[in-house]
Amino acid sequence: MYFRLQLLLAMALLCSLSLHAMEPDTTRLITRATSYGAGTANIFDTYLSPVNYHGVDFRFTRENTRLTRWGDGKFTAQTFFQGDVSYVHNRADNNKTLYMLANWNYGVHYNMNLLHNLKLQLGGVGDLNGGFVYNMRNGNNPAQARAYINVDASAAIRWDVKIHHKPVHLRYQLNVPLAGVMFMPHYDESYYEIFSIGNGGGVVNFTSLHNAPSLRQIVSADFPLSRLYLRLSYVWDAQQAHVNGVKTHAYQHVFLVGFVKHLYAAKRFQKGGKK
Repeated sequence: MYFRLQLLLAMALLCSLSLHAMEPDTTRLITRATSYGAGTANIFDTYLSPVNYHGVDFRFTRENTRLTRWGDGKFTAQTFFQGDVSYVHNRADNNKTLYMLANWNYGVHYNMNLLHNLKLQLGGVGDLNGGFVYNMRNGNNPAQARAYINVDASAAIRWDVKIHHKPVHLRYQLNVPLAGVMFMPHYDESYYEIFSIGNGGGVVNFTSLHNAPSLRQIVSADFPLSRLYLRLSYVWDAQQAHVNGVKTHAYQHVFLVGFVKHLYAAKRFQKGGKK
């Protein structure tokens, strides 16, 4: 009788361990979205011209999100890359400007379940930006560099709903830079003076809400297809600054279409062959 009881307990323990091993590891699940889109752009840079330039913006985005093991799976890591090209003209349509910017973010959000299908995420984002503005008619200073790094406050709302019995994932996210550093020449200073003569004092400046109030907003909806999701999204990107007597802004409204895939990351092995 005692032997049978031991055998039953061993079988129960074995079944329990087997079921636990079969449970999916959600921290290995990566949600990857790739989107392409176009919209409108308003570019302004007093270092190159005192007037606004309006035109079209083309954009590519790549986003990865993944649950982490921190806080018992209550934190989500997000990487987001976007590259955009704006081709704009002045009001008289006798001059053109080319604007290009690459932006890479890495952020971590704390997940709070407000309802069974509604989630609030709060966190921070490291925000790196680099690019240039090129005015096609300027002779002395035809181009202006864009280089700045920010630490952003970030908040997102994710809402899972059903439309015609199909799951649809809705998301709104807002990033607001709180502090950073920016490269900006003085208003009457040429790049020749900075890099050839060596008069580069004061071109790297601290930025915050007082001199670079900016934001990025993303609204997206994911609709299920056979093996992936169709993503429709809208980005409002408003980057502006007033540093060293130079006023700049880039206001862009972009609509994008893309696809979302769910992938499993390979397990990492430690020394000695342990996972």
